[in-house]
Amino acid sequence: MAAPENTLHSTDSPLKRQREDEVNGVSDTLSKEPQPNGLSSVIPGWFSEISPMWPGEAHSLKVEKILFQGKSDYQDVMVFQSATYGKVLILDGVIQLTERDECAYQEMITHLPLCSIPNPKKVLVIGGGDGGVLREVARHSSVEKIDICEIDKMVVDVSKEYFPDIAVGFADPRVTLNIGDGVAFLKAAPEGTYDAVIVDSSDPIGPAQELFEKPFFESVARALRPGGVVCTQAESIWLHMHIIEDIVVNCRQVFKGSVNYAWTTVPTYPSGMIGFMLCSTEGPSVDFKHPVNPIDENDSQQAARPLKFYNREIHSAAFCLPSFAKRAIASKEN
Repeated sequence: MAAPENTLHSTDSPLKRQREDEVNGVSDTLSKEPQPNGLSSVIPGWFSEISPMWPGEAHSLKVEKILFQGKSDYQDVMVFQSATYGKVLILDGVIQLTERDECAYQEMITHLPLCSIPNPKKVLVIGGGDGGVLREVARHSSVEKIDICEIDKMVVDVSKEYFPDIAVGFADPRVTLNIGDGVAFLKAAPEGTYDAVIVDSSDPIGPAQELFEKPFFESVARALRPGGVVCTQAESIWLHMHIIEDIVVNCRQVFKGSVNYAWTTVPTYPSGMIGFMLCSTEGPSVDFKHPVNPIDENDSQQAARPLKFYNREIHSAAFCLPSFAKRAIASKEN
């Protein structure tokens, strides 16, 4: 695959190999530049994210220093220091988080569901191996038990080492970490166990595709109590409206309470935004657009780690959609 035009070009091979499964189309070239002696050495270059999930465009960050590169049983893992967004976590060539803007994603995917129901006590996180969602769930004093199922232990270990302010969630005594497949974990969960399930998944390519399909949502619904809620990553209205429509159809068939789409801005994600699908099971009514369980501004967690992005106003505003998205989602209501 040719190097993107906005990388530093070189006659040498890229530092990090391209993904073996080229069908996913991700290329993350950290460029080299010839030295006066004719040799090439790694210099602070550019990381570029390219994928058929967002054809015809690429997002690049200037790299100051590569901090970690490894390959787990499941994926390539990389951490680098960027020039403008702090440290960056990359999985299989795709940006997962940056220190600068991770708050927008972590806080919204967590507090949109948890602030929509009174006194959540048992919460399950699928994915989320960086620990950011755990950090946010732990803000809720009513929560007594937090289970997390992450398939890749390397993601957990790397996050603890390079992103301690994010991975701090793992230190909470209410957290139980399970390394394994989230789909299997959900299927084994007793019926009606959780008040909330948060699915912090990657894009619906390869193994993650299963997390966007009807059988998975049926497992989620079974694991939730009546009136329980789920929030799952649900792509971009600018790039993936067809995927969102499919998710809406699946969710409306499974969840007999509320089904809503919300979104937030994340500058380093493709198109600069990311969406969430929020659903509730049949039972006590859930109005996702109006939070009933606000985070106490005076509690000790808030004092030590104040929220950077989420507030009551932005909660309600997240459900305001542009007209084209409203029409597309409404067309799938029946």
